[in-house]
Amino acid sequence: MAEEAQTTKPAATVAIVDDHEAVRIGLRAACEAAGYDVMADTADVAELLPVIEARRCDVVVLDLSLGDGTSVTENVRGVLATGSAVLVHSIADRVAAVRESLAAGAAGVIPKASPMSAVIGAIATVAGGGVLTNVEWASAIEADREFAKAQLGRRERDVLHLYASGLPLKAVAMQLGIAHSTAREYLDRIRAKYVEIGRPAPTKVDLLRRAVEDGILPGLDAESGDGRG
Repeated sequence: MAEEAQTTKPAATVAIVDDHEAVRIGLRAACEAAGYDVMADTADVAELLPVIEARRCDVVVLDLSLGDGTSVTENVRGVLATGSAVLVHSIADRVAAVRESLAAGAAGVIPKASPMSAVIGAIATVAGGGVLTNVEWASAIEADREFAKAQLGRRERDVLHLYASGLPLKAVAMQLGIAHSTAREYLDRIRAKYVEIGRPAPTKVDLLRRAVEDGILPGLDAESGDGRG
């Protein structure tokens, strides 16, 4: 019994930021019913930060329309600095603000019009370290075309396509029939090219975003085509 208790995974911790009390109450109730530990719900990020700085929070569900004069970037980065992930909970037509939140490091966006089951599923994805690649995520990226595309060679595109799709680099190398060290060189070269055009991609999540932006991967799971662009 004692051994089983030690191996039981603790519930993911969640915090909610929304300046509408009814939204906070509804989200809290749904998260608690789903088994999450809701450690706080606040009207702004400033009120939340002392709480999640004292105790690590896995996911902060953040509304972009707080109306307190703070910027999207400021709020997202403030939360990320505590080690918590950010899931944006916003109305669907705020594409510019959603895009800003993704650029600041948010792990995804879920519309307020979504069924509560979809919101809970999105929280689970982000709590597990994943990125929410849904229609809203893709639309926010596709709405921004004010950037230069990286000039990647065919092999570099192949490596990025497979790696950003979720394969470990060793599996990428095996699938392409190249050495692991060669795959690593391609990946380093890809990152260097993105830095050169002012679109750095230091993490795998960043590379996923770049692959979607440049048409190397589809923003959603397409029913046809391999997304190589």
